[in-house]
Amino acid sequence: MDARDTVNETWGRDGDPVAGILRLPSGRLVRGRGLRHPLPPGPTPAYGVYLLGKQPPATDWESRWLRWPDFRLPRDRAEARAVLTDVWQRCAAERVEIACGAGRGRTGTALACLAVLDGVPADRAVAYVREHYDRHAVETPWQRRYVREFTAHTG
Repeated sequence: MDARDTVNETWGRDGDPVAGILRLPSGRLVRGRGLRHPLPPGPTPAYGVYLLGKQPPATDWESRWLRWPDFRLPRDRAEARAVLTDVWQRCAAERVEIACGAGRGRTGTALACLAVLDGVPADRAVAYVREHYDRHAVETPWQRRYVREFTAHTG
């Protein structure tokens, strides 16, 4: 990996804002977005995880589909844990994005789980994502409960 891809420059240089970027407490950066919206300007991801009930469209970058119906939870929670752990590890040095249809419920839930992996207490992770990503992130009570219980599922 060359110097342009270090964590501090993963999504932008010199503090340039990039839409949808969440900075985790460790400094890791991950982009959340809604697939119903056009691809934001700027660099494209090196890796994307798409949280949808049906297979996502093809991308020009490496990607993974995690079956996760709208307003629900992941179909396979063990797979979700493994995928989100991989995302957390990759976003230390790669441009990684997580996306669902609108970029709020499923995406916000996944971002909150990444915050838990990054050391945010599970009972504060939703608030962290709402403060630093989207104030409407994590839409349903069961998504909030999933985040609160995520550490119990990571053992």
